[in-house]
Amino acid sequence: MVFGVGSFAHSHTRILRDAGADASTYLTRSYGHYSPSLAGEVFNTRDHPSPVPLLKERAVDFVIPQSIDWAQAPWAKSLLASGIPILCPTGEAMMIERERDYARRLCRQYKIPFPQSRVVPNRLAALEWLQRSPVPYVIKNPLCSPWSPVHTIVCETVEETRAWLDRVDYAEGVFLQEYLGRAEAGHIALVSGGEIHSLVTNQEYKRAHAGDMGIVCGAPLGGLVEADPGDKYGLAQQLLHPLQPWFRKVNYHGPIQVTACLHGGRWKVIEYNIRLGITSGAMILRLLEDPVNTLWTTVRNQKLAPRFRKDVSFGCSVTLAGYGYPHLRVRGPKTPVSCTAPVDCDVWWNEVEGSPEGGLMAVGQRIADVVAFGKTRKAAVSRAGANIQRIRCLGAFYRTDIGTTLWPPGRDN
Repeated sequence: MVFGVGSFAHSHTRILRDAGADASTYLTRSYGHYSPSLAGEVFNTRDHPSPVPLLKERAVDFVIPQSIDWAQAPWAKSLLASGIPILCPTGEAMMIERERDYARRLCRQYKIPFPQSRVVPNRLAALEWLQRSPVPYVIKNPLCSPWSPVHTIVCETVEETRAWLDRVDYAEGVFLQEYLGRAEAGHIALVSGGEIHSLVTNQEYKRAHAGDMGIVCGAPLGGLVEADPGDKYGLAQQLLHPLQPWFRKVNYHGPIQVTACLHGGRWKVIEYNIRLGITSGAMILRLLEDPVNTLWTTVRNQKLAPRFRKDVSFGCSVTLAGYGYPHLRVRGPKTPVSCTAPVDCDVWWNEVEGSPEGGLMAVGQRIADVVAFGKTRKAAVSRAGANIQRIRCLGAFYRTDIGTTLWPPGRDN
């Protein structure tokens, strides 16, 4: 059972059903309910305040959560006590994403390069630290959650940092992380049976507009993945494999993603995440030859040997964003979504609902993710671009440079 909403639940449920699983969705948020229903059964919190009785009743084999906020839910302890496997590390293993300073300390312990960083409790302490160490900082919340009071603010100068320190919410303090530039990339692996198995190297396009312009959005505007079981760019070898003693110590099993910047000739960790990812997850599942058994083996922490399809090597995801995005206070009316021609790739709907005429209406600011695959990067990008042009919605837009900029890993434009 998938825990989530929108395009994440729509894609994961459909792909797993295509692969032979009986997949359904437990809706964990108040929006994005329609699209998962296009792929299978959905269950809401109104009828099922806790998913645990539902999981037991349906004899669910394992759970795939959209984010780590499930661990803060009132039913989290009950879920853990049930013994139903979760495609997510638990206990101390969650801290590598949940608490940013934990990841910093872990990197220091295992001699993994990490930017200069500091947790500060309030504005005065933040300004004092900036005066002592006057470099630009990325401002983050110390605790990672979709409901954090501070969402990532990327400052590229000291002056920008100082300006934003006057505006942020210090309810949980802030995490100041030295800005290392735009030469960013990620690598996603599965940890199972005490071993690290590389899956893909990826790029997320986090800014609102083509040319890597605009503000950093709450969710990326697209992504590129390359099947990379051999870790051709060295991200896993440098930034994941040194953590193997810690993975074994905390009984880590599940996904692990590292995002890093190439700075001064070497990769430095920006953050770790313990999910397949909102953008990359659906592409990873399509690249795997047997996604159901791969995940089933992982949640049971058994010896793993992921197998990849031979016909494709790259996936490209382009997000169709709605009126006003990413400025959440700017809202347009419900507007029809139409296709000018049939699409021939994956389209994962997000904030839409059915219309009385049998079509779709956009009801939010993230409408769909268009995902295509190819043997080459160029083929995947071209197909995704051709298909997203066939979807029309008033005021919607998308980045036209997904997969053509910020690649290969280490490139900054």
